[in-house]
Order: sequence, then structure tokens, then C-alpha cells
Amino acid sequence: MGEDAHLDRARELWRTELRATALLAAPLAAANLLQMLVYALDVIFVARLGDQTLAASSLGVTIFGLMMWCFSGLTGACAPMIAAELGRRAHAVREVRRTLRMALWLALACGLAGMAVASQGQAILLAAHQDPILAERAGSFMAVLLWAMVPNIFAAVLRNFVSALGRPIFATAITALAILTNGLGNYAFVFGNLGAPAWGLEGSAVSSVITSVLMMLAYVAVIQSDRRLRRYRVFGRWWRPEWSRLSELTKIGLPIALIILAEGGLFSSAAFLMGLIGEAQLAGHTVALQVAALAFQIPFGIGQAVTIRVGYHFGARDNAAIARAGKAALVMALAYMALPAALMILTPRLVLRLYVDPEAAQNAPMVGYAVQFLGVAAAFQLFDGMQAVLAGALRGLQDTRVPMLLALAGYWVIGFGTSALLGFATPLAGLGVWLGLAIGLVVVSLLLLQRWHARPRLGLLPA
Repeated sequence: MGEDAHLDRARELWRTELRATALLAAPLAAANLLQMLVYALDVIFVARLGDQTLAASSLGVTIFGLMMWCFSGLTGACAPMIAAELGRRAHAVREVRRTLRMALWLALACGLAGMAVASQGQAILLAAHQDPILAERAGSFMAVLLWAMVPNIFAAVLRNFVSALGRPIFATAITALAILTNGLGNYAFVFGNLGAPAWGLEGSAVSSVITSVLMMLAYVAVIQSDRRLRRYRVFGRWWRPEWSRLSELTKIGLPIALIILAEGGLFSSAAFLMGLIGEAQLAGHTVALQVAALAFQIPFGIGQAVTIRVGYHFGARDNAAIARAGKAALVMALAYMALPAALMILTPRLVLRLYVDPEAAQNAPMVGYAVQFLGVAAAFQLFDGMQAVLAGALRGLQDTRVPMLLALAGYWVIGFGTSALLGFATPLAGLGVWLGLAIGLVVVSLLLLQRWHARPRLGLLPA
């Protein structure tokens, strides 16, 4: 009887953890998918201005987006810290408020640094040997877009706060609002509708700035209006420094930013390799990568959720619950990733129809390569989901430095090295580049899995 009761208790704890992770992950994953739509709207409107304008926009967004993504990762260290403070319970309101305050300080510093870099967009692109006309247009575009840097990073920090406090649905709702705002802004300022001036490419940047400011203000509004969030008084005494906490945020967050830079840089470099191989292969690579990125948003949301769940149990010093949280997230991610993998293998042309017309004669070479690349993408879907969740779980344990080194070795030494070798030293060409990407993802996911399983021996668990 005692053993049966023990098993019933274990099953109930498992179901509770699975339910809590799902309730947290679902709105975060939905917000990630909606965020992709926000970016897609810019492409849809700017593409109507011509290939040259779209190319200039792509160059500018590449620099701006990579910086913003890295800075959001750096400041995102507040998520596991806040979760751990909630798990510890003692003085949680005060501790959470201080952590968020320093995260906003760090966001401001990062945003100002990003604005300084973006203001030199034309010079950076010229130094990278880009076409002077495109560099000039992209520089003009970034001179406007840079004003979105600070509010975007602020919004990312506040999103982490509301999610850690159990209000992730606000992230979904605010991102949906951003879609509407960005769509109207592009319609108005790109083409001069609704009585607005027709600013073309710069009008799209204006729309992005307005959208980022509105998102930031929306988070402030919901924090001030929600009773549970308001009690933390996170905007009180914002001028008071907490240098030790700022140092801890930086220590945890900097490796996260470098992991993002390593992974983002790998796929950007893969595009460069594809460009050296051929235009059709580059086009196929771009479309296939968009499909893979879309599929990735769900496990990415689960990874964000498991950071909070593991962080909470880490603060509560509940090692059994830490194990359950990691297992629940892995089960969810692997179960989901089987679906896009099956679609990429069984119906690749149907999947590609999201972005291009696979029946159009002019698209035939691109579609042929994209179908090949989706076959490889299907093979690494499970590993891509696994690495996203494991990286998130280890962040919940505030373990980021060694995972950063594992990511650098896996993505760049093994992944990029294999891509270059197979792409240029074998007849595989573009397919070889994708095989290299897959190998890099597999290696990183297995290394992270090994570290997660070895967490007691490595001293990563609370005493």
C-alpha cells in the first residue's frame, strides 16, 4: 500500500510539472511565432519597393537583428535569476525588483552600444565589401531603425519578468498587438497611405520604431495594472545601483549572448558559403532555413519555459523537481519536433508553399535545392529541439559558461568546418553545407545532454 501511494504521488508530481511547463511554454511559443510574423510584414511591404530596396533592408536588418538578439540574450539572464528568487521565497519581492532593475540598467547600456554600432551601418557594410549603393541605402535605413534598439531590449526584459511571474499570456497578446501596429505603420509610412508621408524604406524603419515603443509601453501598462505584477513595484527607485547583482547578470548573460552569436553566425556564414556555390543553391538555402526557423519557435518557447521552471526549483533547492522539469520539457519538445520532421520528409513542396510557389517554372532550381535541404533539416529536427531545451534547462541552473564553450566548439570547429569541407572538397556542394550544419547541431545537443545528465557530479545542483 505504501509503495502504491508512493507511485501515485510520483505520477501526480509528474503530471503537475508537465502541465505547468505546457501552460508556460504555449503562450511563449505563440509569441515567438507571432514575432516572426512581425518581421515578415516588413519583408512583405519592402519587397514591393524593388529588389535593391529589399536587399538594402536585409543587410541592415541582419546587423541590427543580430545585435538585438545577442543583447536580449545577455539581459535575458534575469529570467533564471528571478525564477530562483521566487523559488527561494525569502524576500522574493525585494530580490526580484532589484534583479529586474539591474536588468533594465543593462538593457539601457546594451541599447546605447547597439545604437552606436548601427549609426555606423554604412561604414560597416563598406568594410565588408558590400555594394556602395546598397551600403548607403542600408545605412540610411539603420539610421532610423537604431531608435528601436533600446525599447526592443527593454520590452524583452519585461517579457522575461511577466513570464517568470506566471503571466506569459501577456507576451502573446502584446506581440499580437505589435503585428497590427507594424502592419498599419508599414502601410502608412512606406507608401504614404492614411495621410502619412511616403518614406519608402525609411518608412518601414519608422514603423518598427513605433512598434517597439508601443510594445515597451504595453508591458509597462500590464505590469502596472495586474495586481500580482504591480506588488513588485519594479519601477520604484530605478536610480539605485546594485553592482554585485549587475555583475552576476553579466556573468550569466554574456555566455548566453555569445551562444546566440555563435549559432546565428554559423547560419549567416552558411549563407555566405552558399553564395559562393551558386545563386539557386543560396535561394534554396534561404527558403529552407525559413521553414526550419519557423519549426524551431515551438521548442524555443519550451526552452524559455524550462529555464523558468528549472530556475524556480533551483531556488527552492528541490533537485527531484529540477529533474522532472527538464524531463517534461524534453518530452514535449521531442514529441512536437517529430511533426515538422515528418512534414519536411513527406510533403516538402507543401511546406515550401508557405514562402514560394513550387509549381512556378522560374522557381524550379531553387525548389529542387530547397527540397534536398529540407530532407537534412528533417533529420536534425529532434536534435535542434533537444539543444534548445537543454540549453534552457542549464540556464535555469545558471550554468552558461561551459555550454557556451560547447556551442562554440560544436557549431564552429565541427559544424562550420564540416560545412566548408563537404561543400567545397566534395561533389555534395550545398547539400554538404547543410550536412555540416546538421552535424554541428547533433554534436552540440549531445554535449549538452551529457552535461545535463552529469549535473549532480559536476556540482550544478543546489546543496
